[in-house]
Amino acid sequence: MDIELARTFLEIVSTGSFVRAAERLNVAQTTVSARIRNLEQLLGRPLFVRNKSGASLTPAGEQFLRHAPAFVQLWQRTRQQVAVPAGHRAVLTIGSEVTLAQPLLLNWVRWIRQNLPDIALRVHVDVPQDLITQVASGIVDVAIMYAPQHRPGLQIDLLVEEKLVLVTTNVGVERLEEANYVHIDWGPDFVLQHDMSFPDVTPNLSFDLGPLALSYVLASGGSGYFRMSAVEPHIAAGQLHLVPEMPQYSYPVYAVRSANADESVVGAALTGLHAIAGGNIPA
Repeated sequence: MDIELARTFLEIVSTGSFVRAAERLNVAQTTVSARIRNLEQLLGRPLFVRNKSGASLTPAGEQFLRHAPAFVQLWQRTRQQVAVPAGHRAVLTIGSEVTLAQPLLLNWVRWIRQNLPDIALRVHVDVPQDLITQVASGIVDVAIMYAPQHRPGLQIDLLVEEKLVLVTTNVGVERLEEANYVHIDWGPDFVLQHDMSFPDVTPNLSFDLGPLALSYVLASGGSGYFRMSAVEPHIAAGQLHLVPEMPQYSYPVYAVRSANADESVVGAALTGLHAIAGGNIPA
């Protein structure tokens, strides 16, 4: 079977649409349709029912979904093993969301290089919706993420419970000041809780990337909800101040891996990641 057929199948399942799958794969919709026709001919069963709202799985499609991630992951691992550099026993591809690249991912890379020198390492940073797909398809072995989607073939482990806290550049502030408040989109759970806590607040400036919003607040002044680990150095330096008695929100960090990954490689690397996340290994 052409591996692109299985990848295309998984992309349609992920997006719920032939059109959106074509956009994600950067191919024409006719190409996506042709691949699925070929796959259905190979399996001898229809896999999708197409309707106005998108595409849903048939019973045969549900059954194929149980096996497709493992099939794609096996192919990806086979390609990686063939490409193992001389003097190394395996290749490990790790990744994270942009906001977790520093310091957590960077510290993890340093740990692996120091403690697992016989592992060739590939490091990837991406947006959450693409990163989870890459783990599911076996392109990335382990990724550090917030609020990952549950998909077949994935194993998700809690690393650490982050907190989102309200900080400001203005000394003595005791409430959320709407005039200079910068809103950051930390995902649907945060938005729901934030709206319940502040139903009358309508921010006039919003960011969807925490580090960029933090740089703005530090440069221009204002307030916003940020990860405690990111603002602690600025609080210690007197650049930011924690607003007292304001709601704080849980923002857990997870390690997402393929359930079929090589345990002898991934297991050792995750030992270091858990230690770093728990603060047991200095940066």
